[in-house]
Amino acid sequence: MAKRKRRKPRRTSHGALIFWAAVFVLLLAALSALAFHAVQSPFGPESETLVRIAPGASTTQIARQLESEGVLRTRYSFYLLRWIKRGVLKAGEYRFDHPATAAEVYSRIARGDVYTIALTVPEGANIFEVAARVGQSGLASRQDFLKAAVEQVPLVSDLDPAAKSLEGYLFPDTYRFSPPMSAAGIAAAMVKRFRAVAKEVGLTENVHSTVTLASLVERETAVDSDRPLVASVYVNRLKKKMPLMADPSVIYGLELEGRWRGTIYASDLKANTAYNTYLHAGLPPGPIANPGLPSLRAAVNPAQTGFLFFVAAGNDPQGHSVFSATIDEQARNVAEYRRAKKRAGAR
Repeated sequence: MAKRKRRKPRRTSHGALIFWAAVFVLLLAALSALAFHAVQSPFGPESETLVRIAPGASTTQIARQLESEGVLRTRYSFYLLRWIKRGVLKAGEYRFDHPATAAEVYSRIARGDVYTIALTVPEGANIFEVAARVGQSGLASRQDFLKAAVEQVPLVSDLDPAAKSLEGYLFPDTYRFSPPMSAAGIAAAMVKRFRAVAKEVGLTENVHSTVTLASLVERETAVDSDRPLVASVYVNRLKKKMPLMADPSVIYGLELEGRWRGTIYASDLKANTAYNTYLHAGLPPGPIANPGLPSLRAAVNPAQTGFLFFVAAGNDPQGHSVFSATIDEQARNVAEYRRAKKRAGAR
């Protein structure tokens, strides 16, 4: 039997190998360029676009959402970044208002750089003024906040069992909230801040009366160095069972009843509200505003003085109140205050 001739294996030509290697490299380069363009080339809206990522949303859902909202050119760039970077993607509302790279978008969501709205509560603002600011912010309506300020009283019931609202406990500060935010949630954040400050100043006892006193101090002067002296006047008058005669308290009582006219008149001092400290001895029924740190500190540690009277500096942060121990001194100080106001008005 004749032996079969063994066939030699075909050799792939060296030139073909080089050709296909070149094709592969070019293809890889093209894909890399496309990926780089998709990830690093800015894209997105020119005006504000808010995208809310729900808790528990998958990578696929997030990528599709960003693509459909016009934040990403293609969702596949997000998939690629997810594969490379990993990490945890955080839920929340995100604000996009200019073109950005897919890498920047991914990084923001991984950081949890959510959109927030700043809400500033100034020292001495009462619940009506705080509610107005909440309404202006768009976080919640004014009416919803006023309702929450009453319904959320249990938040402070351990501190102040007599509280009828959160007046006095909505600590003045600048807060940043991420929408959507409920009125109750906003109020709770402010009370939480109050608790931290109360601990800082050592406010652990007689919280109701101390915060009420602090609110009077807050509304009587804008000068921090005067606050312990104003507190001392009220403490001294309380000891002697003298009426406090605090105009801000009278105003608050009128405001509660919808009778405040923007200016205090002599007839207002005779209005029989529970907050009229000309007619009723002792502290008013509760805080008349939300005091800041200096006023709380002054109420906790009033100055030791013999003062029973003062002429308020008002809202002028440069003006100091004038204090006195007798009615005659007070009369002279009031007369000088009126002459100074007259001279200022004549200029």
